[in-house]
Amino acid sequence: MSEHIPDTKTPDQRPADTSTSHPVGLRSPNISARQASSAGYEELKRIIEQDGLMARQPAYFTFKILTTLAMLALSLMILAVVDTLWLQLVNAAFLAFVFGQLGLIGHDVGHQAIFRSTYRNRLAGYGVAFLLGMVRSWWVDKHNRHHSNPNILSQDPDTNIPIMAFSEEQARTKRGFYRLTVSLQAYLFLPVLSIESLGLRLAGLQFLKRAGLRSNVGELLLIGTHFVVYLGLLFYFLNPWHVLLFVITHQLLFGLYLGSVFAPNHKGMPVLEEDSPLDFIGRQVITSRNVDPNSVTDYLYGGLNYQIEHHLFPSMPRNNLKKAQVHVQKFCESYSIPYYQTSMVRSQWEILQSLHEISNSMRRAAV
Repeated sequence: MSEHIPDTKTPDQRPADTSTSHPVGLRSPNISARQASSAGYEELKRIIEQDGLMARQPAYFTFKILTTLAMLALSLMILAVVDTLWLQLVNAAFLAFVFGQLGLIGHDVGHQAIFRSTYRNRLAGYGVAFLLGMVRSWWVDKHNRHHSNPNILSQDPDTNIPIMAFSEEQARTKRGFYRLTVSLQAYLFLPVLSIESLGLRLAGLQFLKRAGLRSNVGELLLIGTHFVVYLGLLFYFLNPWHVLLFVITHQLLFGLYLGSVFAPNHKGMPVLEEDSPLDFIGRQVITSRNVDPNSVTDYLYGGLNYQIEHHLFPSMPRNNLKKAQVHVQKFCESYSIPYYQTSMVRSQWEILQSLHEISNSMRRAAV
């Protein structure tokens, strides 16, 4: 399996790419031309730090956290005072959005991007884990491995999804039921995203079981308390059938929102071999996709639409990523590193097209 770039031009012909050319059906690049020098990256870091872009942003995050908690409180108030099913289902959709925003704050504290103190970031992370019913230690472990090995199929846990395949080679390893799901994966992608909240929680519990439940009693208590409070409130204010409809609507839309925010970051982008000669910078940039920035995408994606900048500077506060983009684009252009950015709609289309082409290749191989 060879590395790919989101264009068919050679590195010498093309500067940093900010167009919307499709990153599917790519060819092998000249790897040596893709590797940025350590000195260049050190200079980029110096400029970033000189501009104060790594400095904590207490005012911004105080506002972000308080407004998100206010939305959570509003949803709970609607739950308590409204007695109309369709309005409660709208509230369930609203709560799904709020949970997604809480998840993005959890992502920030997981990267130590809010507080200077590791202890405070960890404490905030446990707070978010309680509100969402997630396992913090599992997510931190998984996400750290992803950042170290983005889109390296044998090492990136985000590409290890049994019912899907992200390369032709990976598709050919599937057997039985998994082979069937991979053959339909472009059609199953959105349904799979919608059950993401269930998948994340099950994966977290499996992680705790492997790590030893006795040593993780605190996290188990957080998860258990979350669901006692969550279901307790619903059954207190709603009748059982309405609870069922509320939970289904809330959890499916929460998974769909969270998955739709994280999927464009790398899905449908180049995948790499385990022994890829690309250096750190090449791996981080070439495997990442930015989504066109504006006030809407910045808010909906929680800064993850600046995925390239985030991967180069994971602990940078999200409201500084846009400022860093100018420097990163110039850096990538200087070292002929392909920098890929496209629209929100096209990013989703590229994912589906990539999944479909991988399925087609598997079906052709079977003929």
